[in-house]
Formats: sequence, C-alpha cells, structure tokens
Amino acid sequence: MRHAHPDDAMAASRRRRRMITGLGAAGAAGAVTALVAVLVPNASASSTTFSDDFENGTSAWSKSGGTWAVVTDGSKVYNQSKADSELARVFAGDTSWGDYSVQAKVKGGTFGSGGLAGIAARASSSSTMYRLALLGTGKAELQAVKGSTVSVLASTPVSGATAWHTLRIDASGSTIKGFLDGTAIGSATGTLAAKGRIGLVTSFASASFDDVAVTPVSAATATATATATATATATASPSATKTATASPSATKSATATPTKTATATPTATTSASTTWPTATGSKAVTATIEVKTSLDGGNVRYFGSGDLGTDSQDEDQGPLFELADGATLSNVILGDPAADGVHCLGSCTLTNVWWENVGEDAATFKGGTSAVYTVNGGGAKGADDKVFQHNGGGTLTIKNFQVSDYGKLYRSCGNCKTQYKRSVVVQNVIATGKGKALVGINTNFGDTATLSGITVVGAPTLKVCDKFKGNNTGAEPTEIGSGADGVNCIYSDSDITFK
Repeated sequence: MRHAHPDDAMAASRRRRRMITGLGAAGAAGAVTALVAVLVPNASASSTTFSDDFENGTSAWSKSGGTWAVVTDGSKVYNQSKADSELARVFAGDTSWGDYSVQAKVKGGTFGSGGLAGIAARASSSSTMYRLALLGTGKAELQAVKGSTVSVLASTPVSGATAWHTLRIDASGSTIKGFLDGTAIGSATGTLAAKGRIGLVTSFASASFDDVAVTPVSAATATATATATATATATASPSATKTATASPSATKSATATPTKTATATPTATTSASTTWPTATGSKAVTATIEVKTSLDGGNVRYFGSGDLGTDSQDEDQGPLFELADGATLSNVILGDPAADGVHCLGSCTLTNVWWENVGEDAATFKGGTSAVYTVNGGGAKGADDKVFQHNGGGTLTIKNFQVSDYGKLYRSCGNCKTQYKRSVVVQNVIATGKGKALVGINTNFGDTATLSGITVVGAPTLKVCDKFKGNNTGAEPTEIGSGADGVNCIYSDSDITFK
C-alpha cells in the first residue's frame, strides 16, 4: 500500500488510477483514467473544480522558492526537498477565488527549527494567506500569514507529522475553519483578503503532497464523507472527461504577444497614492518583452507563463520586461507570477508601474556609473526580500511610490562581482507593514541614500537606512549599523513619519 492516508479507504485502488468528479455531477459508470489537474476558475469559487494527483506533471502550479519535483512514492507525489528553505511555496488557481474548501494529503519529511508543511487558502500574494500546517513540534496549526506576521487561529496536537495526514481549510465569508484528518480543529474570523489562490507550503522542512482538491464549502463535508466511505470498486463512480492540460485562468490570454498600442497616457504623478488601478485586461508573457524605446501598457495586467511562470526567489530567472538604455515603461500592472519583474540595462523611467506580488525583485537596475533611473508613481506588494535591486552604477530616484509587505524597498548590491558607488533618492513614499529596512547601502563603496517625505505605517521599529560592508566575492555582506549620519544616510527625523 502506497500511503496510510487516515481518511482514504481507496488508497490502494487509486495507486493505479485516480477519480476526479465535477461538482454536483450525477453518478455514472465508466473507467477512471489518471488525469492532469482539472481547473475551471470563475470569479466565484462556488463553480470551481480543481483536482491534482500529480500523475501528469505540475503545469497548473507556479513555484516560489524551494526545490520542487514530482517523485514516486508508490505513485507520484509532489515533493519539496530543500529542508533549509525558509519559504517554499507553489500556487494554483486564481486570485479571484473567494469561498471554497481546499484539502490535500501532506507528509512531512525533515523538520528544522520552526519547520512546518501544509496547505494554503486565499493566498493573495506569496506571503499573505491562510495556512494549515503540520509542525515539527507535534502540532497542527491554522494560521493567518501576512508577511512576517503569523497569527495562530487554531491548534491541535498531531501524532506523527512525518506520516500522511489530510489537511483541509474551509474559507466562507470571513469564517476560516481548519480540519485535520476530517476532524475540525477550530475556526476564526479572518481579516486577510477575501480572495486568493490555493497553495502548498513548507518552511524549514521537506515534505510531500498529494491529492489536492478544491470544492465549494457546502460540498466539502459531503465530499469527505463520500471519499472516506467509498469502496475499492470504482466502476459505478462518476467518470471525468480526460483533460490534456490545465487552464490556469478563463480570463488569461492564450498567447504571450504583448501589444504596444497606447491606451492610456502616463499621468504626471506628484504624490504617493494608496489606491491601485483596475486592470483593463490580462496578457500572458512566456518570453521576456524587450522595450527599446517606450511601452504604455494601458493598465493591462502582464503575468508570467511557461518559463516565466514563477514568483520564486531564484536569482537567475528572467524578467517580464527588459528595458534598453533610455527606455520608458508606463501604466503597466505586473500580475502574479511576475518572475524577476523589470530589468533596466541602462538609464530608464518607470511611470505608474504596479507589482501585485513581487517575485525575486520588482525591478533590477544594471546601468553604468552615469546611469539615471527614475521610478515615479506605482506600488509593490508582497516582496519577501527586496523591491528594487541596484546592481549597476548611477543614481536611482524612487518617488510618489507605495510599498507594503516587503523586506527592503531598496538594496544596493552587497556582493556583486563588479561594485560601484551608488546613490538612491527616496521621496514621498508610503511604506506599510513590517519590513526589515527601507533602504540598504554599502558605506565602504561610498553609497548614499537621501530620504524625505517618508510615511511608515505599522512598523515602529523599521530601520530606515541600513549600512553594510559590501564585497565583490559573493559572500554575504556584513551589516555594520543603521541610521542617519549626514554622509551616507542623509535624512532628519522630520523626513520620516511613523504611524
């Protein structure tokens, strides 16, 4: 027998074949064939069916951190093997999903200190979600995760986190419920976004996942009961239409060909906004879009697909947009996944560019010593680490910008092979949520950071200007202090408002 799933009497018979049933389908006889994930997202998850047993790959999932692969454990399961990864996640579904039940079978592997493995619901970014996880300390916890803030909503002891367990989250309105092996462990009133994707997650742990299913909340109990009481004979079970591929979104473009027709004129942004634009459409991007002169996206949402369908923390992934020296990108929304965002090969201007969920970095600046980069307007959410990465030389100005749930707004590369004296000017920025620092610079290379008109919300201990001793060897840079000094970190108390 492949696994001992506590609530799956059909584990043995499903080793060779799997059953996927549509919501509300009538019983029908027929052979059950191993299927790829079936994904039919609508604006409401009440009409959504999603199932994946990983027998035919992982095309429905996008990765963010960790080392993921389909492996054989009797049959095929999805395994995350990098036990020292702080955050490893894969996501599926659509950000418009609201009320639904998601469940999966989870088996922990190696747990480090603080290690966990579980499932996620209503993931509105790679770092904001409801999570039900097995902990290496012998508990299962239902959690609300927003950046570095983790709130425990419910908890129960669990025997054998390295054995297979079925985890389920029901999200209905503001009520979030967690279930372990079919038994409720508790519920709470949620305060996170009411919509979002599903996910499989680990932190400082390796784990395996199998038999992911999404159903309407009202059908979750009936589905669980039917699964638990089903016999090994599947000939009278509803059969599913064999599906060759998974469709990630009904609204997403079938091609990755971008248009350069200007449908919105860049506006002269003079102040930071706390509102976000509404996307006028969506375009899948499978190969980096090269912008030679200018591209006005008309507030279309561009999202990664194929080789760019990732929001991981890998340093070597490609960007959605690559700007030539002197190019301009405006009125663009980078959706989720966003790969490595935007690369500027020389001087560039980003006007009203919005990142709904930062992958590795929102933008990376690679020009020479005289390059001038400007980010005017726009915003970014959900950056596990940096928002803007300055690898080249020159001066970057960030103004009239908003950022939330981030690590650092700006970082001068601390260990690039070629180092420069770099300057950053930050003006009129609203930073919300717990971040590690607003900017990080290398004082030994003469970097400067000049800040004014900064509003910090919800992070009273945020480091405004972090100082490092950088290097060109690839080693981790050494933090040597923080705070205004009038030489490298240039600002006064009146330039920073904490709320």
